[in-house]
Amino acid sequence: MYKIGQSTDIHRLVKGRKLVLGGVEIANEYGLLGHSDADVLLHAIIEAIIGALGKRDIGTHFSDKDPKYEGISSLLLLEKTYEMMIDEGYRIGNIDALIMIEEPKMAPHISKMEENVARVLHTDIANINIKATRGEGLGFVGRKEGVMAQAVCLLINAE
Repeated sequence: MYKIGQSTDIHRLVKGRKLVLGGVEIANEYGLLGHSDADVLLHAIIEAIIGALGKRDIGTHFSDKDPKYEGISSLLLLEKTYEMMIDEGYRIGNIDALIMIEEPKMAPHISKMEENVARVLHTDIANINIKATRGEGLGFVGRKEGVMAQAVCLLINAE
């Protein structure tokens, strides 16, 4: 049996925060605003998996009102999502994700992001595809006001 999930996540760019994407800290003047580390890419991946499992959304499981998640690494949230997926009897078929960010360039960091996701989800790196695009000066991404990520995942029954 197969299950498909998809998600989009958006976070505002602000001064005074770290920019963390795919579990990689990227040197930048601006970072993402959020209750956790605000890793928009991992949040989209997490929610795609949760959605495929039919378990609502990321806020249902990791509320931004819960102090235990304040400042938490989204890699830890991805680990908890992996455990949820395994408990439901599924494994990753593949994940395809897109980061929409005007700057900085993502190309130097994507391999490490894919490694992080594959490691935490206990899957072959060939099952993880992350890409990036710019806003070309258009919209909130192009104006450097925020970052958006989208993810689609295919889960396969592990039995």
